[in-house]
Amino acid sequence: MKLCAVQLASLKGEVSANLQRHLACIEQAAALGAELVVFPELSLTGYEPSVARQAAMPVSARQLDPLQAASDRLGITVAVGLPLPAPDGIRIGMPVFSPNAQRQVYAKRRLHADELPWFSAGDQALLLTLGEHCIAPAICYESMFMGHAAAAREHGADLYMVSVAKTAKGISEGHPHYMRVARELAMPVLLANCVGPADTFIGAGGSAAWDSKGHLLASLDDRSEGLIVLDTRQANAIALPLDPV
Repeated sequence: MKLCAVQLASLKGEVSANLQRHLACIEQAAALGAELVVFPELSLTGYEPSVARQAAMPVSARQLDPLQAASDRLGITVAVGLPLPAPDGIRIGMPVFSPNAQRQVYAKRRLHADELPWFSAGDQALLLTLGEHCIAPAICYESMFMGHAAAAREHGADLYMVSVAKTAKGISEGHPHYMRVARELAMPVLLANCVGPADTFIGAGGSAAWDSKGHLLASLDDRSEGLIVLDTRQANAIALPLDPV
């Protein structure tokens, strides 16, 4: 099975423009044979806490219908980043669109201290069954705790799908951590990070894939948009540039 992580620069709060970029990326991922594509944390708005409340929308919003339509037409599962309204505030969400299926939602369950003034924590785990795989999503800060991945493994996950918005320091710490997750839990890790301005920092890229032994299979640089395509059957991955839009 092929899965794809997108390394993308998002425009602050520009959901419509970002959505069009997402659709182009989904087309490219599907043309490469991917059955799942994952984007960076809060990819539809950019990682911009200050605009999260006004940009938040439920997974059922009609503005998101083109993502469902692309999923249905191309036969690909799509995991994007979006602020989601909840009874207790705004959550850092990962809406998931699967072909001809009900939309699902995962929300970040462990927040960094900097996020607490802006967001509330999710309270539900999610496992995605796709072909022969059971995939556990993780969003940035929580993915840096081995217990998050270990709990997913105990519940049957065999692949860890990580969506982040990380600085250069965050990526320098993340790569060895995700290698350890892959090696100690014997499950591949697929990582999607942003590039370009985000909140008060610059997204540092480094999107990557590791096999179940912890070997780094492919990675992107710290500034270019691109794709990581992980082939779990062949235990290999490639890094590619995004097609021009």
